[in-house]
This record gives sequence, structure tokens and C-alpha cells, in this order.
Amino acid sequence: MDVNATTRRIPLNATFAVLAASVVVYTLMQSLLTPVLATMVTVLHTTQGTVTWVLTAYLLSASICTPIMGRVGDLLGRRGVLVLTLLALSLGSLLAALATNITVMIVARVIQGVGAGALPLSFGIIRDEFPKGRVAGAVGLIASLSAVGGGLGIVLAGPIVDHLGYRWLFWLPIIATLAAAAAAHFLVPPSPARSGGTVSWLPAVLLSAWLVCLLLAMNQAPAWGWGSPAVIGLLIGAILVGWLWVRAEQRAATPLIDLRMLRLSAVWTANLVALLTGAAMYAVFAFLPQFVQTSPAAGYGFGASIAQAGLLLLPSSITMFVSGVFAGRLASMVAAKRVVVLGCLIGGASMALLAVAHEHRWQIYLSSALIGVGLGLVFAAMSGLVVAAVPPSQTGVASGMNANIRTIGGSFGAALMASVVTSHVMPTGLPQESGYTLGFAAMAVVLVLAAVAALLIPEAPGAPGEEPSCAETRPATRS
Repeated sequence: MDVNATTRRIPLNATFAVLAASVVVYTLMQSLLTPVLATMVTVLHTTQGTVTWVLTAYLLSASICTPIMGRVGDLLGRRGVLVLTLLALSLGSLLAALATNITVMIVARVIQGVGAGALPLSFGIIRDEFPKGRVAGAVGLIASLSAVGGGLGIVLAGPIVDHLGYRWLFWLPIIATLAAAAAAHFLVPPSPARSGGTVSWLPAVLLSAWLVCLLLAMNQAPAWGWGSPAVIGLLIGAILVGWLWVRAEQRAATPLIDLRMLRLSAVWTANLVALLTGAAMYAVFAFLPQFVQTSPAAGYGFGASIAQAGLLLLPSSITMFVSGVFAGRLASMVAAKRVVVLGCLIGGASMALLAVAHEHRWQIYLSSALIGVGLGLVFAAMSGLVVAAVPPSQTGVASGMNANIRTIGGSFGAALMASVVTSHVMPTGLPQESGYTLGFAAMAVVLVLAAVAALLIPEAPGAPGEEPSCAETRPATRS
């Protein structure tokens, strides 16, 4: 459909806006359903234990598809694959909107997980199109927006459900993703260079298998027990299949994930930080709404509605975006590594505050704002460090790996938080306040460990760059 030899000047800010919208729409779907799981239990005639697969299936699919779509984009061209991921997200949303039982809903969420490719593909497109000095700033802002989307989903869920019904949590994303796909086709230039080789499917299958074992064990451990034969068997299976996956990747002519990148200090340390910060982020976004929605008759909580719970988390989305915008400038003054350390410590302080002070709404607002500041700084600065550490042909794979590990960390964090919270239950079946207190304290410790890990990140050789300029343009030949 493109016209040969047609040269147009596409503003950088237009391309950036399309990438930002694509990433935000995808990340919104991570958390948009979290506050309405109880509603889905009734509507889809299922149980509380089964409905959690609505979240788990999405995370699992995203964990698998992130590196695969990043690699396919490196091979076939990132613009076309980005459009494909957005169309898959639209298809999954359509199926979910029409679902009348839990099985169809879970299948729909698996299809939606293909949209996870939007993140590594966006990083790769930025590396292709932006001036070298501005790559880190643009990548950092996209990374920050990806975290903002996760928090914003909880904020938007309440008003949408109250005024339109829960199925509009899928109809509205269909409209947004189709618009983003059309915009990507016209406003994102084709990739100037593509790497050779093919997708190594054996490593892809093994990657899927060990992630299924790991995430299934993490998700079901609170219900089955950490010492149950099923959980232990799944964890052993994850280790064995993971070892086979490593061997397959090492032997593949074109590995899905180039494990040699993990020898780079900037890559493995950033991935360790991503694992730990992802754990804290997913844990707080999953359980803080439950905490504030608990009736005060339980001795804690505010009896908040879905919409009110979202408003209590709104500060985190605002401060996450603002801190992500300024992270590049801050990194140019004190180095990106120090920005990551600072962000982890601020996030840890917010979790500690939440553990000891949660009797009043203003305390929740304050903690929410601080966690947004901390995570915004971390994700913005960390993504720039990863992109700067690898060659352009590996941008999609490296950034995809980092996003993937953050998702896996989120599964660990949510499972850890669930285990702690549900181990302290009142006769009514509600968790005790002490369970939440210990859970938030555990997340504070996790973020302090993330700060320690960030100290191991090597200093970048140069300034991380600035934010993308809205005035800058460049020619793009469409063929």
C-alpha cells in the first residue's frame, strides 16, 4: 500500500507519540482488570481461584511474546511487526469483550499478551530513528510510560465499570489499538536495517515451557502451599527445562535471546534491578487496591469503591510520568546509575511508610506518590543504560529481555505478597492487617536489595542524552 519513491518528512514527535500510545495501551491491559476480578467471578460463573488466570495468562503470554516479537522485529522490520502486535491486542480485546465463560476469557488474554512486543519494538524504532544523543532520553520516557500505564489501568477501571459496564474495559482498548495500528503504519518509518537469520523455534518452545512451569508455581503456591508436591515439581521442572533452554540458545545459529549479552555488566545488573523492581511494582498495584477496598469493620481499610481505590493510586501514575520525563536530565547531571539507585531507595521508603502508616487516606496518597517517583526514575534511567550497552541490531532483544524479566519479577512479587497476606487470615476469611503490613515491609526490603544491585551497574561512558525534540524531523522513504 506504500507508494514507491515517495519521500515524506515525518516529525520525530509524531513517531514518538505513536510509540508512546502503543505502549500505554498495552500496559493498561496489565492492570485494567485487577479491580474487577470479583465482578468477573459472578459474570463468568467461575471461582476466585480460577479467575486469577485472567491475570496470569496475560503475564505468561507477555513473558513469552516479548522476546519473540522483539526478535521477529529485528528480522522482518519493526514497523510491520508493531502493527501486527497492535492488531493481535485488538483481536484479543474483541474476544474478551464477547466472552461468556472463563475459558474464552483466558484464551483472549493469551492473545492480548502478544501486544507485549510493543515495548521492545518501540525501543528498537527509537534506536533506528532518533539522533544518537537523544536515544536514551526517549527510551527512558517510553519505559516510564510503560509503568504509568500499569498504574493508570487501576485508576480508569472504576469510572469505566461504573458508567459503561465491565465489558467496556475491552471495547475501549479495541478502538485505541486500531487507531494506534493505523497511525503506526503511516507515521513510523520502515526499519533502515534488519539482522539476518531466522527465529529459533526450539529455544522459543523451551522458553515457553520453563516460564509456564515457573509462573504456574508462583501463581498457585499461595493456594497449593509452597511445600506441596505440585509446586515443588513445577519449580524443579522450571530449572531443568530452563537449563535445556540455555543449552539450546547457546547452540542456535540465531538465538532468540543472545545470552552472551548477559556477560555485559550493564545488561545483567540492569536485569537484576528489573527483576526486583518489577516484583515490588506488581505487588503494590495488585494488593493496595484490595487493602483500601476492605471495610473498616475489619480493623483496617477504607471501604473504598473501585473508582475510589483508583483515585488513591492516581498519584503514582502522575509522579511516575513526571519523574520519567526529568530522569534524562537528572542522569546527565549525576549519571544514570545514581538515578537508578535513588529511585530504588525512594521506592523502598514509600513501601516502608505504607507498612507503618496506613490509617489515613493522606498516608496512602503520599506513599502512592513516592512509589511513582521511585519507579519512574528507575525505569527511565535503566532502559537507557541497556540500550546504550548493546549494538543496534540487538536493541529489540536486549530491551525485550529487560521488560520480560520485569514481568517475571512481577509474578514473583505478586506470589510473595499473596503468600504473606493470605497466611494471616481472620475467621471471616479476610486477611489480617498484619499480613498486609508484613507484605509491604517485604517489598521495602526488595527495593533496598534493588538499590544494592544498582550499585553494581557500571558507569555509562557518556551522558545519557536528552528527551526527544518535538521540532526535529527526518526524511523517511516508504517502499
